[in-house]
Amino acid sequence: MPFVRIAHPIGKPRPYSAAISQGVHRAMVETIDVPEDDLFQIVTEHTPETGLIGPDSFLGIEHTTEMVFVQITFSEGRSTDQKKALFAKIARYICDDTDIRGEDIFINVIETKRENWSFGNGLAQFA
Repeated sequence: MPFVRIAHPIGKPRPYSAAISQGVHRAMVETIDVPEDDLFQIVTEHTPETGLIGPDSFLGIEHTTEMVFVQITFSEGRSTDQKKALFAKIARYICDDTDIRGEDIFINVIETKRENWSFGNGLAQFA
């Protein structure tokens, strides 16, 4: 039951956004056992002036103005190895299906308790 936010530079063709979205989802299905139909994502485009800000270089990784930010919120319980595999597959699938460089893919995971989710009707289905 992940919730994914993807932000990328404005002006890209529709297939670009779809490839990023599908790559993230496919990686989650394969590495952290997300069901195929568990797809909750927000994909936004930004100009440099409206919110995509990243350093030119961090931890020895050179970034360009084409950075893509992926933030995934999911329930606690995944191992460090699962998260490492998830990050690697997300980067691989995005790189394979777009012209985005691996260095320009920023990924962040937020873990939360299961009772912090409502999938509709104002109910906490997993509380």
